[in-house]
Amino acid sequence: MAFGGFDSGSSQPMSEINVTPLVDVMLVLLVIFLVTAPLLTHAVRVDLPQARSQPLKDKPENVALAIDARGQVYWNREAVTPDVLRARLAQAATEDPQPEIHLHADANTRYQELAELMSAVQNAGLKRMGFVTDPGRKK
Repeated sequence: MAFGGFDSGSSQPMSEINVTPLVDVMLVLLVIFLVTAPLLTHAVRVDLPQARSQPLKDKPENVALAIDARGQVYWNREAVTPDVLRARLAQAATEDPQPEIHLHADANTRYQELAELMSAVQNAGLKRMGFVTDPGRKK
């Protein structure tokens, strides 16, 4: 019965879809949206207080700390000795806000030298350090 009509002489399946239930559901949804849409546009009026605040602190300078394959350390592209590095790290740790250390390491740098450099940054009291990589480079 679902695929045919009440006519017993016809053995052809019914080829049209009954869309009446679909139209009924869509009309009900349309009425619901028409009723609820105006309720969503009304906002509660609130008298907000006026206040002033201090301007945000200046963003600190980033420090580019690089180490090459030979173990030479560079502070913002300037070669530094271990003593100068410790002094600059200690001075940077006293700044407010502290600068962020961007660590650039050569792919052939020994892990021991890199670990010592990271330890020196942490021992100086600097809190923010990140590794800089080159995502476009493929082997």
